[in-house]
Amino acid sequence: MKAFRLDELEAERTANEGAYLQFLRERNMSVGLYALNAGEHDPQKPHSQDEVYFVVSGRASITVGQETTQVARGSVVYVPAGVPHKFHHISEDLRVLVVFSPPEA
Repeated sequence: MKAFRLDELEAERTANEGAYLQFLRERNMSVGLYALNAGEHDPQKPHSQDEVYFVVSGRASITVGQETTQVARGSVVYVPAGVPHKFHHISEDLRVLVVFSPPEA
């Protein structure tokens, strides 16, 4: 078993001075913590893996392809591989668990 605490992951992400911290990588998936602060720009490009976002905290909009929705704590969004997507209008610091399948390259 592998178990993680969000507060410890956030501290590690901050210490590494990055917006993304991959903390689990297995044969069929990888999981990371993604952070964007209020007002920040999301620099993401489409990925070659399917993704699931689980919003831990914060508020923003996300556009996936041509569709846009509001997200907040508890929101879950699926993004198919290769589809352009971005968080925007980030009104509260955003913390998101990201699951990639297969694992992010």
